[in-house]
Amino acid sequence: MDRQSIPQFDVIVVGGGFMGASSAFFLAKRGLKVLLLERDRIGQYASGVNFGNVRRQGRHLQQLELANRSRRLWDQLPELIGEDLEFIPSGHMRICYKESQIEALESYANAPEARELGLEILTGDKLRQRFPYLGPEVVAGSYAPYDGHANPRLAAPAFARAAKRAGAVIMEQVEVRLIEKSSSGFSVLTKEGVEYRSQQLLISAGAWGEKLSAQMGEPVPLYARGPQMSVTEPLPYRFKTVIGISSSIEEEILYFRQIPRGNIIIGGCHRALPDMEKRTVQFEPKALIYQMQQLHRVVPQISNIHVIRSWSGIESYLPDSLPVMGPSSTTEGLYYAFGFCGHGFQLGPAVGDVMAELIATGSTDTLIEPFNIQRFTQKTLKRSA
Repeated sequence: MDRQSIPQFDVIVVGGGFMGASSAFFLAKRGLKVLLLERDRIGQYASGVNFGNVRRQGRHLQQLELANRSRRLWDQLPELIGEDLEFIPSGHMRICYKESQIEALESYANAPEARELGLEILTGDKLRQRFPYLGPEVVAGSYAPYDGHANPRLAAPAFARAAKRAGAVIMEQVEVRLIEKSSSGFSVLTKEGVEYRSQQLLISAGAWGEKLSAQMGEPVPLYARGPQMSVTEPLPYRFKTVIGISSSIEEEILYFRQIPRGNIIIGGCHRALPDMEKRTVQFEPKALIYQMQQLHRVVPQISNIHVIRSWSGIESYLPDSLPVMGPSSTTEGLYYAFGFCGHGFQLGPAVGDVMAELIATGSTDTLIEPFNIQRFTQKTLKRSA
């Protein structure tokens, strides 16, 4: 294939999860010629199988500026992309079993970074009046009135379709084998031997992002885990607020939500180890036992219910529970957005918007410096020195 016949793009996005699809959409909206390459199906892994939490509370405080930007974009759906992601601003309640945890909930609620969340700490009679179904072991809760939930199975495909309507080229079942950088831009060679070229490149390949960043000389200590999810038969629609049990400010033992059709979606209690070569992960039966035990502890009235489906996916994690997001520290024109540590769903719209802004203009007003890949590459360089 001669140089003139090699497809040329302004930006190539590698990875078609929520972050990649959202980025492709916002890049195309800015008038850039975009190619999105997905090895399997759009939203197949973490993006399409997660819990669907559209929550801000409980995030690392430095992540809230990005989460606030994303929350404003969630309000613009479906007008923004022309499709409904079943977003419901139902509120989110983070509960705890220990009196010692209340101070941490209050401290988080009073942090300046959390002022947009409208958090309310509920204890005693106020807690029981607002949430009478909670079990006796629950001592407090942090209520976030503007948080909610949406359908993760719809999100990435909907953004990909919107990106296509905006002019982006979306290609599934295309595996990237090699990425090279030259003075003229990036060359992306697929497993099938097809080459694509672009001026700029975004790696948003989720649990496989580290393999590509390492190829570009920037390895990160990423590891993969499989969330454990299950859903019940339809029940009377009673639990309209998303509930999460807090083990620490940034971690939940169990979380559940009920959709208007009546099904209760449950996650947490365990993470499985995926087979990264086969790109599969199993739901482990012991997770369901733990989930039912915790669910009954939170809401004792829930018993003798049927679980109709269980599943898992492949999520990517980093040691500090923060993503890799922003420009490469070594390669001009290269950007990253991966490793969202099991809580990237709410961030999806803003990640795409911010990355498009950054790639198109060279800067963004939204705080993303704490997510720079350099925090890992600097440590690697110091150890090897």
